[in-house]
Amino acid sequence: MELLEGLNWRYAAKRMTGKKVPQDKLDYILEAARLAPSSSGLQPYEVFVVSNKDLLEQIKPIAWNQPQITECSHLLVFASWDGYSHDKITNVFNEMMDARELPRNTMDEYKETLWGLYEPLDESWHQQHSAKQAYISFAMAIAAAAEQKVDATPIEGFLPEKLDEILSLSEKGLKSAVILALGYRDSENDWNVNLKKYRKDKNKFIHEIK
Repeated sequence: MELLEGLNWRYAAKRMTGKKVPQDKLDYILEAARLAPSSSGLQPYEVFVVSNKDLLEQIKPIAWNQPQITECSHLLVFASWDGYSHDKITNVFNEMMDARELPRNTMDEYKETLWGLYEPLDESWHQQHSAKQAYISFAMAIAAAAEQKVDATPIEGFLPEKLDEILSLSEKGLKSAVILALGYRDSENDWNVNLKKYRKDKNKFIHEIK
């Protein structure tokens, strides 16, 4: 029940105090993001943890000047692959087989089938698919933050191309997908803090097909 209690407690904080999130809590949140499931276990994304104040000041204007960008403790940038390739998939599967102490050719048939599905699809599909995988990790981080009573504000309102430029993501074959501000709510200045939590009623949200 701790997870559900945390999810009921959390909301999208609009103002933060600047108080630092302890390292052990940050590590817990990042580990949850790392352990998230992804399609075929490829994890086609990486997470950049930004706490440098000068860098956050650069990011704020390209995120509609949202105050959480500079008031947060850490800004997590979930950056997904800019496309799939045979080499990228092979590298992941090689590392996977090494970790499992299996021959590297163990899953060659599956790998070739997978690449046969991905190769004909266009760049837009590749980027959307990898970004969707990043969002799974992003959701796990939000849930973990809620467990740790750390505020986590999801932010999609930013200019991805500009953020990619600031963090030199294109050079790494990555594109920013979504960002997450971690910190502590400023209850005195946040208009959203005392509003009743709203979610759809279960009977409008859950549909059982038996």
